[in-house]
Amino acid sequence: MSAIELALGPSFFNWSAEYLHDFYARVADEAPVSRVYIGEVICGKRMPFNDKAWPQVIERLERGGKQVVLSTIALPVTKRDRNSIADLCEMDMLVEVNDVAALAKRAGKPFAVGPFFNVYNEGAAQTLIDRGMESLCPPVELPLSSLATIAKACPQITTELFAFGRLPLAVSGRCYHARAHKLHKDSCQFICDRDLDGMDVDTLDNQQFLAANGIQTLSHSVQALTMAADELRANGVGRLRLSPHSIDMVKVSEDYAAMLADRINSEELEARLRSLPLPGALANGYVGGKPGHLWAD
Repeated sequence: MSAIELALGPSFFNWSAEYLHDFYARVADEAPVSRVYIGEVICGKRMPFNDKAWPQVIERLERGGKQVVLSTIALPVTKRDRNSIADLCEMDMLVEVNDVAALAKRAGKPFAVGPFFNVYNEGAAQTLIDRGMESLCPPVELPLSSLATIAKACPQITTELFAFGRLPLAVSGRCYHARAHKLHKDSCQFICDRDLDGMDVDTLDNQQFLAANGIQTLSHSVQALTMAADELRANGVGRLRLSPHSIDMVKVSEDYAAMLADRINSEELEARLRSLPLPGALANGYVGGKPGHLWAD
């Protein structure tokens, strides 16, 4: 039986170049993940600040034995965004496509597809395979049964499941962070850097609801897939994706690695995750075809 891999997805948040350096240095040296996705996927306005961090981050991760994948922006709205996609797609490294605009630019080269790209069935997956897709992380709201159907119909690719982190639900032309601080998007002052894991959004009744990250809407809860390795394999899952947060992601990855190696069971993994200072409650509803904010034992 083939081992299920671990991957670290791209950071969604507005972390400083210094924070990125420190974060990925630990990942390179200590985290038991085989693949690391990097790049700005949410807001092109952040690129001038964090682009300078990526060359050193890439070098450090590759020196640590990690496969680095360059992630494209999910909602290109400016010429700079489109140029960024074109530049990444022309590189020899593997690229994660998060918007259809990247497909023509990546023609003839292999690519991964991320959860922002709407792939909901095996027909759509096969169309992308014909264009060079080598792995797929489907949208987070897709139940495991649908993912298993895609995996069975498309065994030539690795099917990746979003296993940990606040769920990426939507991106918009509006900046919620700026509005919350009575600022306009064009003069946002990059206020989203105050919230390392996104800004909590409560209802008028003070109930925890969602999280905002600039133009992105995230779940308030934290996805935590704690399924045993045998069950994951039976559903065609070849890789789990852990989404970066400001908590100890090395420990998170070590705990998932322990579960995949059958050194701990699902209940122990759940207990270890609950002991961390998570930004929200654990949830796994989408995997079972239920509302995403629910936790189902």
